[in-house]
Amino acid sequence: MKITEVRVFQKESDDKKLRAFATVTFDDCFVVRDIKIIEGSRGYFVAMPSRRVKEPCQRCRHRNVVHARYCNQCGAPLESRDQSKEHFEVEQLQSRERQSEHRDIAHPITAEFRETIQKAVLNAYEKEKTKLGEKVS
Repeated sequence: MKITEVRVFQKESDDKKLRAFATVTFDDCFVVRDIKIIEGSRGYFVAMPSRRVKEPCQRCRHRNVVHARYCNQCGAPLESRDQSKEHFEVEQLQSRERQSEHRDIAHPITAEFRETIQKAVLNAYEKEKTKLGEKVS
């Protein structure tokens, strides 16, 4: 499988770690949108498109975002799963839940293909930054 096109869309505001979005086309027949380009403490990296995980209300079954206190549909209080845990266990659980609040929609299976995608996207991002820098000058 070959990457046939990478398009980069820079964010207008530069106040957070999210720098741009990318759209990657594979073999001129399959596209993945909303790949994020993020500036981390060790440089730029790519995050796959994801969506927020939701859990149903026990009363009306409306799907609410994880960690919501009240149901958006019926207003019923949502149970907190960690009320009876000790403080340390609660912190560990919350850390794991924070990581699982979003789930990838599409992602590479192998580390090699992840690296291929990351290189292609970051190269396109650097070219886009250079092109925009030339326009500003």
